[in-house]
Amino acid sequence: MEPARHKTSAYSSLLIAASSIAFLFFAYPMYVIRPFRHQGPRELALALQVIQIRPMVEILCVAAALIALLLYWPRTTSRRRRTFAAAGALLACMFAALSRVNVYELMFHPDSKPVFVSAQQAKIDSDDMVLAVKIGTSARAYPIRTIAYHHIINDTVGGEPIVSTY
Repeated sequence: MEPARHKTSAYSSLLIAASSIAFLFFAYPMYVIRPFRHQGPRELALALQVIQIRPMVEILCVAAALIALLLYWPRTTSRRRRTFAAAGALLACMFAALSRVNVYELMFHPDSKPVFVSAQQAKIDSDDMVLAVKIGTSARAYPIRTIAYHHIINDTVGGEPIVSTY
């Protein structure tokens, strides 16, 4: 293999590796931590570790992808190869940007104005679970079914502001 071809191969490999690592650090925590899915303790611990180091890894992936693109670009005249190289660098940047967004926070919106009825009027099945809060003489019960959708209920119980979450 000639030296120029060897260098372009190394740059394209670096682009592929940077994009792949950026994707893994973006996708793995999202896959593991997604709602309504069992999470094993080891996979959850790994996902949380990935989240802790993800910002630095994503920055390194973007830097590596951009450097590889800048070095690869002048060494090839093929429009197709340049397009793939630019797409690889763009993917690394895109995954790094998306890893900063918590899609689950976009999915679930806090319920800041819960509506309550008396226990006799509540349409709750006998086997439904509730999260109960009592402060002084005031009490509230939040059905887990509702909290599972909103994840956060902002309320006032006994004159005290509370946040109920599940």
